[in-house]
Amino acid sequence: FCTPCLQECLKPKKPVCGVCRSTLSPGSRALDLEKQIETTETTCNGCNKKMFLSKMRSHAASCSKYQNYIMEGVKAVTKEPLHNTRNFPNRFTFPCPYCSEKNFDQEGLVEHCKALHSMDAKQVVCPICASMPWGDPNYRSANFMEHLQRRHRFSYDTFVVGDYDADEDDMMAQVLMRSLRDK
Repeated sequence: FCTPCLQECLKPKKPVCGVCRSTLSPGSRALDLEKQIETTETTCNGCNKKMFLSKMRSHAASCSKYQNYIMEGVKAVTKEPLHNTRNFPNRFTFPCPYCSEKNFDQEGLVEHCKALHSMDAKQVVCPICASMPWGDPNYRSANFMEHLQRRHRFSYDTFVVGDYDADEDDMMAQVLMRSLRDK
């Protein structure tokens, strides 16, 4: 995981697993996983040097060939910078569709609505979905609270990687190809 993804998952108020998004609770260390990390061998994608997974992070920080490998990957997925950002909808903060309180991130909107509007049956437009290219700004959800729980338990940023206009099937194919390449 990259640092921003981990930071999103480990927010102090509600830390979640980076893979399944289930809530993390304090407990014992995963000693079996630590042992597996210390005994599993891998190869650096930059210099092809073999090492244990537990040493990979420190190696990657000092391996210029690995850093070049990463930068090539970044260049491959980065498009030309957009010149006029005013035409793009805000996909980072949202108003509450019930009380119009503003500037909630996705997680904050879910928590706010659970705390203050869980019994409100009024049909409203989901501001998160309405900001997406595939979203309908006029669609009123029959059960907005259920919608929030099912559709917005994670942030789209985690999966979309900045290209909201990409076709969902194409994104899934790219993710699968990257995961196979990185093995």
